[in-house]
Amino acid sequence: MKQYDVTALGELLIDFTYTGTSEQGNSLLEANPGGAPCNVLAMLNKCKRSTNFIGKVGKDQFGYLLRDTLADLKIGMDGLCFDEEVRTTLAFVKNFENGDRDFAFYRNPGADMMLTAEEVEEEQIKNSRIFHFGTLSMTHEGVCLATEKAVDAAKEAGILVSFDPNLRVPLWKDLQTAKEKMEYGLSKCDICKISEEEVEFLTGEKEIENGAQILRKRFPVKFLLVTAGAEGSYAFYKDQKAYQPSFKLGGTIETTGAGDTFCGSILHQLLDREIEHLTEADLKEMLLFANAAAYLVTTKKGAIRSMPEIDEVWKIAEKNK
Repeated sequence: MKQYDVTALGELLIDFTYTGTSEQGNSLLEANPGGAPCNVLAMLNKCKRSTNFIGKVGKDQFGYLLRDTLADLKIGMDGLCFDEEVRTTLAFVKNFENGDRDFAFYRNPGADMMLTAEEVEEEQIKNSRIFHFGTLSMTHEGVCLATEKAVDAAKEAGILVSFDPNLRVPLWKDLQTAKEKMEYGLSKCDICKISEEEVEFLTGEKEIENGAQILRKRFPVKFLLVTAGAEGSYAFYKDQKAYQPSFKLGGTIETTGAGDTFCGSILHQLLDREIEHLTEADLKEMLLFANAAAYLVTTKKGAIRSMPEIDEVWKIAEKNK
């Protein structure tokens, strides 16, 4: 038995979202705990999975807020580190009526990018069933080395590796480097959750199925999942493929964390299955559950504290499948 079902490494930050204006006409902002890897873990915790987070925050009021949030939600913090000098990373999220988002990051530097290889304890990774990571922990040399150390430990231990490219253009010095790091992740992972925009970025192919096949030929990904926003999601596995439309039930407030909720939902279901023996029925059920969870998180603000209850997800999924 492993101590953790899923260990994730990467950024833990504050997402500031606009909530209106004050009586004086000033913008009001809500401080939402966030960061893709911990969003994934938050969904897994809702599914009663044991989790562990590896990453760094600042020794400041936001770092303590994030620590207390993880403790409150019972997300494992065995790998959480504090930086004495660099402040906690902040992100300001602007939502547009068409569903698009604009991110402004205060991360030059930010504490999440100060994680070092020496601070990554390999035993935490080897004592997990799945290791999950993204590319925001690969934007700078030190934290990139920490990420690679963790990936190597996971591969050496023979555990499943999950990867989300999670391209955030403003955080890269150049897009060629971003592409190289995304390709590194694809070369190491067993499971990849990727958006349709990221598929096009990597392959130049706008057609999802064509782009997915290009990636599968180039990289040894066993289970490839492509999210297409309001259009739904796709799963590609061996010679099988599946598609599930998204849930369009109204009430969407913002889409922050939807992809991470989807990813956490997939990992939850995969923990009960053998990745070498998935059926078409498995693929469809997994997409159905993940789409329902992703829809529900869009009806609330923020991500880590907005993950839906598992019974609520199944209720929506069964009622609308």
